[in-house]
Amino acid sequence: MEALSHAKPYSSSHLPFSPPRRRPSPLLRAHRSPLRVTLCSCSKNQFSRSGYAFRGSDLRNFLMGERVIQRSTIARSEIAAAGPADDSSRALSELKLGSRIRGVCFYSVTAVVAIFLIVAMALVHPCVLLFDRYRRRAQHLIAKIWATLTIAPFYKLEIEGMENLPPRSTPAVYVSNHQSFLDIYTLLTLGRCFKFISKTSIFMIPIIGWAMNFLGFIPLRRMDSRSQLDCLKRCVDLVRKGASVLFFPEGTRSKDGKLGAFKKGAFSVATKTGVPVVPITLMGTGKLMPAGMEGILNSGSVKVVIHHPIQGKDAASLCNEARSVIADTLILHGYGVH
Repeated sequence: MEALSHAKPYSSSHLPFSPPRRRPSPLLRAHRSPLRVTLCSCSKNQFSRSGYAFRGSDLRNFLMGERVIQRSTIARSEIAAAGPADDSSRALSELKLGSRIRGVCFYSVTAVVAIFLIVAMALVHPCVLLFDRYRRRAQHLIAKIWATLTIAPFYKLEIEGMENLPPRSTPAVYVSNHQSFLDIYTLLTLGRCFKFISKTSIFMIPIIGWAMNFLGFIPLRRMDSRSQLDCLKRCVDLVRKGASVLFFPEGTRSKDGKLGAFKKGAFSVATKTGVPVVPITLMGTGKLMPAGMEGILNSGSVKVVIHHPIQGKDAASLCNEARSVIADTLILHGYGVH
């Protein structure tokens, strides 16, 4: 017992090894006061510098890393949350680049094909003027080949209701919604000899303008009321002589993809000549090449729905009926209508 009473207290220095010591976290910086530490934040936005005072076990728990684990976890979660946003922005930029490349390829293909076919149009044009001045079936056949070869590599085309088209020899007034520059290419694949009405500036474009003249398209100055009247008179004259005409009753391409109000010009031509009106619904062209963004071509498909011909003696009634048919089809497929 005396030996035990004189024994020295137990000390780790008597062991052949020293127990491991916990090193303070590098995120901690001690101040002069031993009971006050400052947490150096991982995130400058939320935790710049925060002072904490501790007592006894609180300081021990803090030095054990409990508080540091919480803050470092928050910092890691912020970094993880920022990752997907960077990936999505990178994917979006790659998508835009792909659309631009497709747009360049699209115009390259249409230009190369048009160079060869414009020569064919020029060669047959004298015979067309002699024997088929108004319908110009040979020129429209060449235009159909041009449009088909141009769009085939870039988007899938689905046509519904071909049985509703009048016979090739029957004149008619075709009306369609207008979403994109691609509408003309798409409608030319139907193989009907209708005359488009287009801005006079388009006729000045080399190759494209020449082809439009060969096809007998009708120029129009939009803001000129006299030009509009002359255009309608020429349409009436062409229909009475056996040709068909195609109108975009909205007057211009839709900016937001929704169907706009119809003008009555096309339906006045139909009532004056007594020919049927054939409504056509175009879907998807506005998503592939939106109005005002003719330099790009997105991936996707296009659907054309040809409706039953309608007839009547009142232009306003025909206008409302044709618009309702097209609007119902667009709504059925998830498109908007004004």
